[in-house]
Amino acid sequence: MVDFAAAVHQPDLFAARQQMALSLGWHIVIAALGVGFPVIILIAEWRALRTGDATYLALARRWARTLGVLFAVGAVSGTILSFELGILWPGMMGPFGNVIGLPFAIEAIAFFVEAIFLGIYLYGWDRLSPRRHLLVGVPIAVAGAASAWFVVTANAWMNQPRGFRLAGNAVVDVDPWRAMLNPATGPQTTHMIIAAGMLSGFVVASVYARAWLRGRRDRYCRIAFALPFTVAALLAPAQIVVGDWSARFIGEFQPVKLAAAEALTHTQRGAPLRLYAIEIPKGLSLLLHRDANAVVAGLDQVSPRDRPPVGVVHVAFDTMVTIGVGLVGLGGWALVAWARRRELPRSRWFYRAAFVAGPAAVVAVECGWIVTEVGRQPWIVYRILRVADAVSAAPNLRLGYYALLVVYSTLTVGTVVVLRRMARADAA
Repeated sequence: MVDFAAAVHQPDLFAARQQMALSLGWHIVIAALGVGFPVIILIAEWRALRTGDATYLALARRWARTLGVLFAVGAVSGTILSFELGILWPGMMGPFGNVIGLPFAIEAIAFFVEAIFLGIYLYGWDRLSPRRHLLVGVPIAVAGAASAWFVVTANAWMNQPRGFRLAGNAVVDVDPWRAMLNPATGPQTTHMIIAAGMLSGFVVASVYARAWLRGRRDRYCRIAFALPFTVAALLAPAQIVVGDWSARFIGEFQPVKLAAAEALTHTQRGAPLRLYAIEIPKGLSLLLHRDANAVVAGLDQVSPRDRPPVGVVHVAFDTMVTIGVGLVGLGGWALVAWARRRELPRSRWFYRAAFVAGPAAVVAVECGWIVTEVGRQPWIVYRILRVADAVSAAPNLRLGYYALLVVYSTLTVGTVVVLRRMARADAA
């Protein structure tokens, strides 16, 4: 660890952390929808173009208007986050801004590309040929995924800092490309983008699962449920594979985070895998090293002051894994029914589960970020800079947190009201 500046006594450190957590937790849901939702819309429009089915076209048009609203509120929350990095954490952005500035700069370009083409896409209905209109939508999906990828590389760098050298307290020999393409970039970006697709699919399907439960069984509702649900269900097994990759990566490069996630207090051979009250003997050793008798590092490898809050990380990790497995099972239920009758299940329990799957996918994404961020504590830049040493020395940071509670409450209520009014207008 290097002291880039004198340690600051900041009584509002907790408020600063809560403010960042609130902003990130709110924005990540909208950002995930910005990655996965455009793909679902394009699939619907492509099906309309290929089959001439007016139902798919009606869905694409309705969903595109919803995407426009989500993009607008996402731009607001994303701007807030970008300011918070500099305002709340000058101890990190000061010395390391030129190291991790590149992905943020490229992400800004991707954001503007997405905004431009989204405007053309929304305006272009009935003004462009169907084929050209579909092609205009492709850059929206590409730019949305690119934005997520570049932003997550910056977070990956915080977990595996590269691309610079420390000369005393000075950051020298900066290589922003090496910083961006750090070892954590692969597993983190892949995990996040697949999670965004799952969240988008299950959240959209959840809306129509509720409509099915209320008695709406027309073709429009069936297609509106089946399309996003299928996208999400196909991604769920892939996420299990990527999750295994991520866990093994963390076990190698951030063993303390993994020990906290598994509540492994002591280093041991043949470490068990714990999921709430369930314990699989030697499961963790087998998962990480493909050897049931392999040694797994525990929290005792570091001093107590260098350990993350185990309870929070462990519960978040178990919740994420449990939901992930449940979503795979829900997709399997649908697959079995399709293989038997070439249709989705008719059981009300299936649609109840599908309705719950939307909020559950959101919870899983939030828990994943809790594991990523809280599991890195007390470091903001892993093993180099502590959170307490990076926070701003400005007084009354808690006032910003209180103000942000008002801002995000207003954004949430406003977004819900606008989307509900749009839904009623479409149904009329």
